[in-house]
Amino acid sequence: MRRRTQIVLSITLMVTCLVSYFSYVYVSQILRQQLRTTHDTAFYLVSQMVYLASNAVPDLTSTRVNTNDPQAVSRAVAYYLSTDSDLNAMLESVVGNWPIVYDAAIVDVNGRAILHSNPDLVGKQVTARPDFQLLQQAHFRQQLSMVYNPPTVYEFSRPLQLNGAPFGSVRLGISTVFIKDDVTPRLRHAFAFSVTAIFLSLLLSAVLSHIAFAPLKELSRTLDSATAGEAVSDAAERHDEYGLISLKIADLGRQVRDAKEIFSALKDNVDQIMANLQDGLMLFTRDAQVVLVSASVEQFLKRPRGELLGRNVRDIFSTDSPLDSLILATFRNRQPIEQQEVEVWEGMHVQVSLDFIQERGTPIGALLILRDTESARRIEDEIELSRRMSASGRLTRGVAHEVKNPINAIVLHLQLLRNKLEQTDPDTRRHMDIIDSEIHRLDRVVQILVDFTRPRDLRVEEMDLRPLLNEVVLLAAPEAEQHGVTISRELGTEPLNVRVDSDAMKLAIFNVMLNGIQAMPGGGKLTISAQREETGVVVSIQDQGGGIPPEVQEKIFELYFTTKKGGSGIGLAQTYQVMQWHYGSVDFESLDGQGTTFRLRLPLAEEARGNGQVTMQTLTTRGD
Repeated sequence: MRRRTQIVLSITLMVTCLVSYFSYVYVSQILRQQLRTTHDTAFYLVSQMVYLASNAVPDLTSTRVNTNDPQAVSRAVAYYLSTDSDLNAMLESVVGNWPIVYDAAIVDVNGRAILHSNPDLVGKQVTARPDFQLLQQAHFRQQLSMVYNPPTVYEFSRPLQLNGAPFGSVRLGISTVFIKDDVTPRLRHAFAFSVTAIFLSLLLSAVLSHIAFAPLKELSRTLDSATAGEAVSDAAERHDEYGLISLKIADLGRQVRDAKEIFSALKDNVDQIMANLQDGLMLFTRDAQVVLVSASVEQFLKRPRGELLGRNVRDIFSTDSPLDSLILATFRNRQPIEQQEVEVWEGMHVQVSLDFIQERGTPIGALLILRDTESARRIEDEIELSRRMSASGRLTRGVAHEVKNPINAIVLHLQLLRNKLEQTDPDTRRHMDIIDSEIHRLDRVVQILVDFTRPRDLRVEEMDLRPLLNEVVLLAAPEAEQHGVTISRELGTEPLNVRVDSDAMKLAIFNVMLNGIQAMPGGGKLTISAQREETGVVVSIQDQGGGIPPEVQEKIFELYFTTKKGGSGIGLAQTYQVMQWHYGSVDFESLDGQGTTFRLRLPLAEEARGNGQVTMQTLTTRGD
């Protein structure tokens, strides 16, 4: 039930209860007023009868009645009372003229009727009846019960005195039947009026409550409009309390929208950063609840991020593995972890670090970082290889520069020497040709070195990688045909948009394909495939050759390293260099006797734009 409905019902019930209470008081007062009127009427009638009776009996001391004889006095009193015309006339008329009176009697001190409205009861003992005060002083519900239960006669009496001594009493019988007949129409009208009043109050309070709370609905719509960024209604232009509240809601809506936009931007940035992190990162609050999880955590804990957010560290980690036990013990002891290697499961080791964050000496949370040991080592190897290639490049450029000048001088003087010797000894021409050939071969080697280390500008453009791969396959087809190799393509139908220098990328892929073809001198199948990952494209080139020996796998990307007779050792080094230029990577898997699979990874076009790819000139300058 909505709060507004609850309030309306509460107000309605309260008003109804008040009206019901006042109706109850009103009805009860009607009955009490009737009983009070009955009491006053009975008091008046009895008082009149007492007065007449007192005047009807003379002073007995002045008569011949023996006042010392009680029986004589009683007979004299009965005589005087029965012979008094006014008293008897009133006694006869009181029953007929007053509806509430059941009977009337004057009795002596022994309860015997001296006079009675019923002549048959004169001289007989009158039965005592309940006092009318019992009915008058009862509670309302008791009064109703006493009036509307089986008929009862209540008695109203006053004592009679003669010469200062009691000689009897005047008794008036009041029947509840007469009271009921008199009060019932008034009570029925009062009950009807009360029920009508209660119903009207119920209806009126409900309507008034609805009208009173109607602005709340309008305020709610105004709040929704303000939060949604819509214009505030004309209610905000009013100058009453409702208008002021609407203005405040509009201002609050603007603040909420601004905060929401800032939060949304921050959340998008954080989500993007967390999605690209290779390290697993978990941020805990002061009470060890997870509030931030990077995407990489899923591969370490084998659980989706949605199940981790908002949960306590005890709900996530158990004592089933060394990693879980270590983290729970750390939270329990409040001692940080500094780069500790733990086995998550068989064959996978993780570097764990956990720091407790404090602000002004007060703990506010904890940061857990999980890093794949193999990935860390692979990155270190790539950094080391890049460093070595950079150092080799700097050295090579210096050596090439120093070698080119002597080679040019040797070629020049060799040509002069050839001209002189041809005139004196023609047989020396053959030796001169050999020397010239070797010098030119040396010059080509030096030129290759210079080209490999020379800064170049990349002509980067956005393209679908699949047509480029098809072109490379066509370039490699003649070489494959000579070796009896079949090229299979698995490029799919989904566009693979990347930002690359097409010539450089063709050279990088062609070098890998050429190595794969030459690794199968007896023929075989070379498979090239491309597929999309979350933020990049993976090109896989798989051959069925003899594989790369384990002892040389760490050297294959080094310049001039080769295991092929007549090989230059430049192709894979060029591939590695080109992939670095494009913010990509190249790795491989090889099993001895089962072939090799090279994987070239490139960022998607939108990711490449986010990374801000620069020209080759800038890259090589930084690398050097």
